Amino acid sequence: METAATTIDTTRCPLCGEENRCAMETARETGQPQPPCWCMAADFGKAPFAALPPASRGKACMCARCAAGIAAAEPRQD
Repeated sequence: METAATTIDTTRCPLCGEENRCAMETARETGQPQPPCWCMAADFGKAPFAALPPASRGKACMCARCAAGIAAAEPRQD
């Protein structure tokens, strides 16, 4: 069973905490078809995959800014 400390918000980037705007997650949550996700055409060549928290890998998408390798000004604090 997941606790509040281990719950992953799949709508947020696991690196910076901003909304990841994942169309696939929106479709899963709402049951409504979505247009293709931005990530289908994104270049992940500069994405900092090594910085992804292990618990978030394969569970939450990074945002377009992080996928492009552009660091956020300040990490979001919950």
